Formats: sequence, structure tokens, C-alpha cells
Amino acid sequence: RRSRVPRMPSSECVRSPMRAPFRGTLLALLATRVAAFSALPEAPEPSLLDEAEWRLVKKAAPWTRRAGLQVVEINEKFVLMGGRTARAPSTPVPIPGDSQVWSDVWESADDGVTWTQIAENGGSHWAPRAYFKCIVLGDRAYVMGGQNYKVVAAPGAGMQGGGGPPGDAAGPPPGIAGDAMVAASDFFNDVWSTNDGVAWRRETEHAGWTSRAGLSAITFDGALVVLGGSVNDDAAILAGPSARIYHNDVWRSQDGANWTQLAEHAPWAKRAGAALAVMGDALFLFGGECGFLADVDGVLPYFNDVWRTRDGARWERVTAEAPWPSRPGHWVLPLADRFVLFGGFRPDETGIGEDNPVDMWTSADGEKWSLLAARPWSATTSADVKYDFAAIVSSSSSDSSIYTFGGDRETFNFFDPVNYLRIDNDVWAFGPVRHAHGVEVGAAV
Repeated sequence: RRSRVPRMPSSECVRSPMRAPFRGTLLALLATRVAAFSALPEAPEPSLLDEAEWRLVKKAAPWTRRAGLQVVEINEKFVLMGGRTARAPSTPVPIPGDSQVWSDVWESADDGVTWTQIAENGGSHWAPRAYFKCIVLGDRAYVMGGQNYKVVAAPGAGMQGGGGPPGDAAGPPPGIAGDAMVAASDFFNDVWSTNDGVAWRRETEHAGWTSRAGLSAITFDGALVVLGGSVNDDAAILAGPSARIYHNDVWRSQDGANWTQLAEHAPWAKRAGAALAVMGDALFLFGGECGFLADVDGVLPYFNDVWRTRDGARWERVTAEAPWPSRPGHWVLPLADRFVLFGGFRPDETGIGEDNPVDMWTSADGEKWSLLAARPWSATTSADVKYDFAAIVSSSSSDSSIYTFGGDRETFNFFDPVNYLRIDNDVWAFGPVRHAHGVEVGAAV
């Protein structure tokens, strides 16, 4: 992952069309209507989720607005760390992905209402990064992978532009010196652990899996599991052939230091940004991406397939196309004995604006899905929907709820002077409505 910039999807992507091609015959049109009707999700089964609602816990937390962050629970406290904060666009040529990257750590003992910083940015622990993973195994949390946002001079610096937009082979606009800067991230495969968020121990400088960001990771069957992800910034920044490499390998570790490869090439397509969740004795994979924007035919390199494994080595496809729109940057979490899927990124048909999915879906098995009435973060438009946020199901809060932290709502319009402000530092919860003497409690602070 993960600077979001335009690219052509690679030939190995299984891609998702933004719109179906026109069918010229009545018979074909009728068949399409029948197929669409038969593909509608089944009526939802009665569930606690039907009455669950969103509530704003904290409108503006003291930690800086950020995306690509992580949050875990340690010692019955929320522990938040890392991520990136977009900088205001430089002039006259903006730098796609230009960001402040963090390694600070914050904790909250009251379900996200108040926060205390417990580790400084750039301290002696792990290097600042975003689009990494932090997961808990036993009494320790493990940070792994990710990328920074190092900026370097663009190729051809010092030359006059020929009129093309940033990232175009023609160079910057006429009259602008070609001294623009571009993101050139370093990618990580180190692993660090902590039992309190303050004192960190490096388990390995280089794990068995290669450096990557946008990786997926989870605790499963008593071990850490890492899979997928990508390395190298997107080609559109450098105006050359794509150097971004995607993965579909699967790795396992019981201590963060020693890793065993379970699958060199899993049967699901190579991707970054897939969501993982555990239900029963199985690990499930949902969606992801192998690129950011649609090609000239309007086809997005996004996924909405679902896969399942019981050992990390052998996978079976649950569904090739779930009813929810394909997406990256989303989460799937278990709540009330069902998967809950929400959030994520989708561009509009111009490729510059957003069309983020204003939906929430639930499933008991990953195959049959029901659309919830609730909208994520009580969104009224797609501009309210986040991607690359952090989320957990709290085990120590006063009720069983999903909590989300920060996240991104930026578009691909790097020339928009306020686009960089569409990154959040709020805290939300989704779960049972809490009442005291008929009055809802838990209002935002």
C-alpha cells in the first residue's frame, strides 16, 4: 500500500466493473434483470445488530488526525499508534501522498473518551510508519510491516515541463521547473512487541516474509498470521512501468521472531488491503485491491470475494462475488455471532471524486449476506464514509461494540487545497443503544 494515485491494474488482477456494458437485445436485458433479482441478499435473520446504532464517542481526540493507524486493547485499555497525516499540498505541483508519519502511542482507559500519550513520535521504539499491522497474542501486542513516506526529487528534476499533469510523461505544466518531489517510501518487515505500549522489544529486524505495507494480519489458532500486502509506491507517481508488487503468501509465527510459510501462493489473487476475521475454527478473507483507480474501460482492480481456511495452507472460496461492492480500506469484525462489514474506498466515475460505499453488511458464514439499515458513522453521503481507519471489537468496554478510530476521506484530487483535511481524529462506536432513565448516554465529548 499505499499512496493513493492513479494506475492501470496489472494483468493478474481479478477486476470489478464499475458499470456493466450495454446489452442490445431485450432478451439479454431481461436475463440481466432476472439475474440481478436472484442475486439480491436474503432477508436478514433477527439479530441484535438490527437495533444497533452508531454513537460519536469523541469528536476530536488529542492525537493528530491520521489514517493507516492501528489500535489494540492491552490491559483493558485502548492503545492507538502510528499512521499518516496528509500535509497541505505544495505549490505549484502537489506531492501525492506527502505526509507526516507517526510512531507515537496513546492510551485510553474510558472507551476512547480521554487519551494520554505514552510514547513519543520518533522514540527508541519502531520507526514511524503507516499501513502496518498491530495484533495481540497472549499478553503482548505485535507491530509489523508498513511504510513511511520518504520524499525524493522526481525523475528529470531541473527540466522544464512539457504540459502534462503530475505523473504524466510530458512532465509538469509549461513554465514550471521539473523539480517536483514524489513519495518514495521505505517498506518494513520488522516485528516489535510490547505488553504495555510503553516498553517495546524488537523481535526481529527482518521477518521471514518480505517488506510490505497494506498487509493483512490476525491472531488465529494460537499464532500470528500474516498474508498479502504490497511493496513499492504506485507507478503513476514516477510516470513509469509499475514497480508495485503484490503478494498472496501466508505466514505463521508463535513469537513474532520465527516465521513459517504456510503458503507461497494461496489460490486467491494477489492483493493488498484485504480484511481478515475469525469465526469458529476458520479464518476468512474479504476483498482488497491490486490497484487504486479504474482503467479506461471503467474497471476497478478491487475484490469482493470471500475465502476461508482452517490451517492457513489450504483455502476454499466461499463466494466469488459477494453482494457488497468491491473495496479496499474496509473492516470485517465479528459481533453478535456474525461478520459485520463496513467502510472502504471507491472512486466516482471521474476517478477524482469519491463514491465510498454507504453500507453495512452482515453474514453468519461469509456466503449469504444481509444489508443492515444502519449507515456507517451515521453517514448521509459517501463523503462521510471512511477508509484506512482503525477498528476493534472491545472486550473490556461496558457493552459489546465495534469501535473505530480516525481514518481517511480524501479523494484523488491532489490539487484540491482542502483535500488533505479529510482525515479524522474521532472515535465512534457501533453497538447496542445505551440508555439511562430513557436518555441516551455516551454522547460525544
